[in-house]
Amino acid sequence: QVQLVESGGGLVQAGGSLRLSCAASGRTFSSYSMGWFRQAPGKEREFVVAINWSGTNTYYADSVKGRFTISRDNAKNTLYLQMNSLKPDDTAVYYCAAGRRADYVLRSSRTYDYWGQGTQVTVSS
Repeated sequence: QVQLVESGGGLVQAGGSLRLSCAASGRTFSSYSMGWFRQAPGKEREFVVAINWSGTNTYYADSVKGRFTISRDNAKNTLYLQMNSLKPDDTAVYYCAAGRRADYVLRSSRTYDYWGQGTQVTVSS
């Protein structure tokens, strides 16, 4: 089992940047494929980006491609999401998730086994 704690959210103006972190504890972080999801008020949780255990494969939602960058540091048990050129539509609670299918880049929330509590990102216009 792994515990996930997100941090780094906040309020930023449109065009600004934020860096989210997801600290993992418990079982070996490198045993998991990782992903970021987000949920805006009144909307379903949506996929943002995912990365396999080694960081060699990633997959981005079209809405964030070219603006967001996912990375992981297995030595520090930490997942990151660098968010640049933020837009008001990026406003949401952002969640990190861990999936046991470590070799794969997982896009569906149903394929993840563990979730963090979320961190709020608010982008003002």
